[in-house]
Amino acid sequence: MNARHRSIRLQIMLDSAEVAALDDWRFNRRMPSRAAAVREIIRRGLAAEGFAIAVANRKSADYGIIDKSGED
Repeated sequence: MNARHRSIRLQIMLDSAEVAALDDWRFNRRMPSRAAAVREIIRRGLAAEGFAIAVANRKSADYGIIDKSGED
């Protein structure tokens, strides 16, 4: 998969318990970064509505919310 150029920044505020839960989830799944973990959680939420779930063991740049397979 090609690396994606991300030009939109999304900022969220979390309390310490939310960050701890995110970090625990991330480390248990060996995610490469918090950003990748957040994108994966969003992807999984969308998967509940019919979107495909991301493949594990990829680089942070490989994680996106919408599958763009077929893009050059």
